[in-house]
Amino acid sequence: MGFVMNQEEFSKTIENLSKNYRLYAPVIKKGEGRCLDEDIVRYDFVTKAEEIELELKSDYSFKEILLPLSETLFFFTENETKVADKNTSDVLVFLRSCDLHGLRRLDDMYLRNGKEKDFFYSRIREHVQFVLIGCPHSYKDCFCVDMGANKIDEGYVFTIEPKGDGFASEIKDDDFTKYFVGQSEHVKVSYVTENETKVNVPNNVPLSIYKSDFWREYDARCIACGRCTIVCPTCTCFTMQDTFYDPNGKVGERRRVNASCMIDGYTNVAGGGEYRKPHGQRMRFKVLHKIKDYKARFGYNMCVGCGRCDMVCPEYISFSTLINKLDDQIKKEAE
Repeated sequence: MGFVMNQEEFSKTIENLSKNYRLYAPVIKKGEGRCLDEDIVRYDFVTKAEEIELELKSDYSFKEILLPLSETLFFFTENETKVADKNTSDVLVFLRSCDLHGLRRLDDMYLRNGKEKDFFYSRIREHVQFVLIGCPHSYKDCFCVDMGANKIDEGYVFTIEPKGDGFASEIKDDDFTKYFVGQSEHVKVSYVTENETKVNVPNNVPLSIYKSDFWREYDARCIACGRCTIVCPTCTCFTMQDTFYDPNGKVGERRRVNASCMIDGYTNVAGGGEYRKPHGQRMRFKVLHKIKDYKARFGYNMCVGCGRCDMVCPEYISFSTLINKLDDQIKKEAE
């Protein structure tokens, strides 16, 4: 079951959806790129069809709807605490297959990684549903096929992709049929079958690679800006910050702030200690977590091959190239 729509019908469909849902989708931000004359594609709330960018790959992932860069968790006084209010109205998020695979990783970490679910993540997550954007072709730096994230058959309510001069949607949840305006047709979503970028993920990572000189290259190359982890749809780490409203520290708020293993200060401990201070060690930790440690716990790789880290690195460090270099190094050491 599906619908084929012209521009006017698609606009009416989005208008119908926006009456009951907040719509969160890729949007072109004019002049907000690295330079003033560069555009960038990132997620924002929309109310009109023409605001949604379906052709270009987003430079940032969807995850800020679930994990804001900075989120107030609760307020406190000397005698009591109050959980911060949150807009929990229903949301539809428009994303591609790689990001929807990334959602599974976020859910694993925040909902299935211990005895209790993360309350603050869960209260947002239960009000969010997903719309799959079709991928009729691969994009620059994508390696989703080799990571098994190019196709997905569940987890979304309907699909959307440009078709000729109009749009096509495959309906997964019949409850959404009522919102559509257009011609009823049998529709199948497009997905990528081949990427220009190829990766060879090593099946076995020996302990010797942890102490290998292989990582020292990144002591100098990586500047530990953390941009790769900020744009990544599967990085989930954070730090806590307390903001005090009075000089005695008895009134204030606690915030969860996006952070990562690549950013200065993340591994600081009491007494002035700092783990993995050399940037090469941080790179080792990140890479092996993406393709080894996470898989050992959950059964599949953390990385989904979206390629955003390659796109955003100011030092032109390619994660896909790094994986291939690591595979070659492991084979070389095994000889």
